[in-house]
Amino acid sequence: MVSWIISRLVVLIFGTLYPAYYSYKAVKSKDIKEYVKWMMYWIIFALFTTAETFTDIFLCWFPFYYELKIAFVAWLLSPYTKGSSLLYRKFVHPTLSSKEKEIDDCLIQAKDRSYDALVHFGKRGLNVAATAAVMAASKVSQLLHLHLYLDQKKGQANTGCISVCALDPERLMFVSGDDDGDICNMKRKAMCRLLALEVQCFDTVLSYSLKQKGGNV
Repeated sequence: MVSWIISRLVVLIFGTLYPAYYSYKAVKSKDIKEYVKWMMYWIIFALFTTAETFTDIFLCWFPFYYELKIAFVAWLLSPYTKGSSLLYRKFVHPTLSSKEKEIDDCLIQAKDRSYDALVHFGKRGLNVAATAAVMAASKVSQLLHLHLYLDQKKGQANTGCISVCALDPERLMFVSGDDDGDICNMKRKAMCRLLALEVQCFDTVLSYSLKQKGGNV
């Protein structure tokens, strides 16, 4: 644990902050030699950081692993060993030069595919949002009709009359107690059953809508 903390501090201070300050000075002074030197260092350090992500997982058990990391960073920075310049000139530059065209083609293809994927998922997101908006509007409309129906039912239901209505206005029917000569008791019972079924259906819709909003009926 102590070795890990020390190695992280060394990499942060001497591997990142120290080179960053001297890179700033190189840019400010417009010294081409120093500028190239620190550019080579940052390329090697980027590769080192990438490799470190995996070696910290699989090789952290290796004896003196963190001490070797500290020594490697010191070797990269030392003006005597010039480790970053050596690695860049001997390995990185020849490899990138020979594979540069293939790398550029891969980057262009990845950029085009990412743009196409972004457009595709953006369209799908808009479709989902539009569908959700339509469904929400439909549920709100159903709830409004339901509340109007229940209010009307409470106002009209009494001992002398009964009203049966649905969301469809064309199905609105009214039966009065004075129409005994035209409408028999059997028909009245059937209409009462229809009313009970419709109220049960509307209660189910209302319960589902409120549950979707996190409420309770």
